[in-house]
Amino acid sequence: MSDIAAANIFNDLIRRLRSSLAWVAAQFWATLLIVLAGVAWTRLPDSYAWQVVLALLVPLVLLAAALLLEAGTMRKLLDDSRKHVSPVVGVLTLLVWVAVVWAAWALLDWCSDQIPVWAGYLNSRASADSRATLLTYDHIQSWLTFLVWIFRWIAVPAKVIPWAMASAQWGLRLPVRKIIRLLFNWRWWLAVIVAALVAVEWPSHFFDALPRGTVSHQVWSVILKLAAAYLLAIISWVLLLAWCAVLLPRGPRAAEKPGDDSLVLAPVGSGPLGENSVKLPLPKDGDDSGGNA
Repeated sequence: MSDIAAANIFNDLIRRLRSSLAWVAAQFWATLLIVLAGVAWTRLPDSYAWQVVLALLVPLVLLAAALLLEAGTMRKLLDDSRKHVSPVVGVLTLLVWVAVVWAAWALLDWCSDQIPVWAGYLNSRASADSRATLLTYDHIQSWLTFLVWIFRWIAVPAKVIPWAMASAQWGLRLPVRKIIRLLFNWRWWLAVIVAALVAVEWPSHFFDALPRGTVSHQVWSVILKLAAAYLLAIISWVLLLAWCAVLLPRGPRAAEKPGDDSLVLAPVGSGPLGENSVKLPLPKDGDDSGGNA
């Protein structure tokens, strides 16, 4: 990728983030409110009927708020001149992809539970030398765990986010070719890998060290670590959405193939007259340039 193309992509990324500043800011404070409301929901009593009804309604309200937040952010980042569906339709179609992610995570959870069984089986099928050196039970278990982590935090988000963003913007009329081109774009996969390492893998080591110092120091340490993990997750998520919005209209070779809106040959005068149009002089009366000699 040339320096000019890289600069254009970077400028497009900054432009989309600046134009979506209100929704980007909402990702930080609204998500925090939704999380805190979810924690408070777990503390709701259920002694009376109205408390039970409230306990059933709160998750639905929080889910609707989260979907509205994500759909609005995606639509603003991906905003273009083409006609898009209403926000209600965008939220409902986004709900479909939430169900897809939930099903994928349920399958990966089942795979995680089966890892000890699979590791033991593979270890038993290996030769005696391999079982003692390379294909040990611990090695196989760690490899399978890492494979599930890749599917959970890289493969599933990388494949679902483009479809979800397009659905939030255009409903069921999806630009399938552009999405498929994006899924084969190495820049997109590199961004997802970096986001997974920064937002998931790095914060997972924040609490590896043993607590030290006074109780107050330990409390503040936990608060700061949680805040850092939250900020890293939200920043990575917002940048990943913005990067998807940049790459989706472009495809892997935007310089040569602008996408579905590529320029095509058209006869002169087929378009409307504008400030850049060229007006040819009409033939005057008596002009025999077009008549017989």
